[in-house]
Amino acid sequence: MAHRLQMRLLTWDVKDTLLRLRHPLGEEYATKARAHGLEVEPSALEQGFRQAYRAQSHSFPNYGLSHGLTSRQWWLDVVLQTFHLAGVQDAQAVAPIAEELYDDFSRPCTWQVLDGAEDTLRECRSRGLRLAVISNFDQRLEGILGGLGLREHFDFVLTSEAAGWPKPDPRIFQEALRLAHMEPVVTAHVGDNYLCDYQGPRAVGMHSFLVVDPQALDPVVRDSVPKEHILPSLAHLLPALDCLEGSSPGL
Repeated sequence: MAHRLQMRLLTWDVKDTLLRLRHPLGEEYATKARAHGLEVEPSALEQGFRQAYRAQSHSFPNYGLSHGLTSRQWWLDVVLQTFHLAGVQDAQAVAPIAEELYDDFSRPCTWQVLDGAEDTLRECRSRGLRLAVISNFDQRLEGILGGLGLREHFDFVLTSEAAGWPKPDPRIFQEALRLAHMEPVVTAHVGDNYLCDYQGPRAVGMHSFLVVDPQALDPVVRDSVPKEHILPSLAHLLPALDCLEGSSPGL
């Protein structure tokens, strides 16, 4: 008779899984620009940010650490390029805005805890599960989680900046397993990104769940993920764990 599978460690993505920005990014940028006498449309800043972030991530992955950048400089460059793409050519005028935005996004008040997140973390811990964070974030994450009252739930917070590798690189998941002294078969990862939070952990033998609206997923992705691994909300996590633990060991 097969032994019943029992999860011992849950690792968590953060942005859009446990936290989100309190206001849309374009609005945050436009409000800060207005305080410095610049009028820029939030939609133009939102679009510019997406382009700038994508280009910066491609040219200097994981905050440019291997290119000698700091994560702060990496973000300041993204903000400067965002405003440039939104039609603001005066980099000297944008520089103090970029500095203030970096500091603003370091503050817990810029973020909000998603509905059900704290209750779910508390319930997981009451079951005896150990919890940890694996996030493509920078050094500011510890302070943000602490200020929002979530840090106490986690044994450790592993960011891509600290690890040196971003998700879905298998090495960041392996480093988390090493820190936890845990085998992958008794570990599951929870997040909202198919490549980073679903496929990434499975590549090293972990279990994983996607916290997403099933209808928002690409149909090809949705058809490739078992329904019991897709969680429409965090309230579905514990029943999904029960289902996983009640099944035969394995992925």
